Amino acid sequence: MSGDNFGLQTASGHLYVEETSKEPYAADVEAAFRADAAQVIARYPVKRSALLPLLHLVQSVDGYVTGRGIELCAELLDLSTAEVSGVATFYTQYKRHPNGRYTVGVCTNTLCAIMGGDVIWEAVSDHLGIGHDETTDDGAITLERIECNAACDYAPVVMTNWEFFDNQTPQSTIQLVDDLRAGKDVTPTRGPDKVVTFKEMSRVLAGFLDGRADEGVGAGPASLAGLEIAKANGWTAPEGEGARHTSSGGGTPGGTTPSAAEVDAASHEVTPSSDEAKAGNRTGRTEGQDAAQLAKGGKTASPATLFEAPAQAPGQEPAADRGDFADGGFGEFSAKPGADGTGPRGWDIKGNANSMLFHTRQSPWYGRTKAEVWFRTEQDAKAAGFSDARERRTKRTTGEQA
Repeated sequence: MSGDNFGLQTASGHLYVEETSKEPYAADVEAAFRADAAQVIARYPVKRSALLPLLHLVQSVDGYVTGRGIELCAELLDLSTAEVSGVATFYTQYKRHPNGRYTVGVCTNTLCAIMGGDVIWEAVSDHLGIGHDETTDDGAITLERIECNAACDYAPVVMTNWEFFDNQTPQSTIQLVDDLRAGKDVTPTRGPDKVVTFKEMSRVLAGFLDGRADEGVGAGPASLAGLEIAKANGWTAPEGEGARHTSSGGGTPGGTTPSAAEVDAASHEVTPSSDEAKAGNRTGRTEGQDAAQLAKGGKTASPATLFEAPAQAPGQEPAADRGDFADGGFGEFSAKPGADGTGPRGWDIKGNANSMLFHTRQSPWYGRTKAEVWFRTEQDAKAAGFSDARERRTKRTTGEQA
């Protein structure tokens, strides 16, 4: 096993897992892990679905995703170590090298950055003497520059082991990391009464509750402002079968109700039947609705196609709205259903090696998962006046005349 790297990467970019991370677990530690893992796996009808929480369980024991943890997960879930590693290296919550007791993440996404996130990052990074995904020498803090935390109403936001610290400043964040390094209990702005360690939080993420879910403040006033405005105006969400067409309670914002014409137009937003879906009809839209969209100044998708009709070629008829087993309905030269009943049937045909799909230049529904004109062969497509856009692109690239 010494040659295995499991696809993991350290902060410095080296593709290896420390040899110590591959050493077997102590017997009692492994027994406890297997017992916990059995509880997690039992929650899923397909056991491989338990991989995400099991990786958190590994981190609750080792502090990061270790080689031995990967091997044990693979064994328990009947996966290869490569499959486990593929998941472990995809999500940033899974750490690829020893993590600090506390992960402090500074959001520098758009709103937080504008509100001071970049300044906070620079200040705390300089204060700790570490950069992104690096850990202090005492093993207390791993610092991260992170993406949006879905807490824009309290920007700039800092997270510690995924607990919120709202409306932060460089000074408050420096005080936060100093308190954590000093071993003091730290209380987040929202959530539990104290921040637990990375290992303890990882166990919670694995599905083992710590009894702190109902502690502290939940949603704050800024998060509830829209709800309060709705209550003050008597606005409620529609309910029941007519939710899309009628209002209930206090109605819609502004106290308006839809007109009969609006209701009639909305009634065309139907879900196609299974037969229509098989025929390639786009889900939940009608020609009438698209026409209405155009009348309002809306745009249709541009006809970027694989095979495009050249300017001098006679125009092709738009694709039929639907077809069935008896009639493909996809225009002249399109393939008809075979004697066995198979053949062009909307998107069902995609992936069939015996068929080829090309779009007419004038087709109004291009790009909306609707079958257009189907040709069995390239020759049929060219006989209908289509040329291969790929060939023209190649000629343009090589400087040849099209």
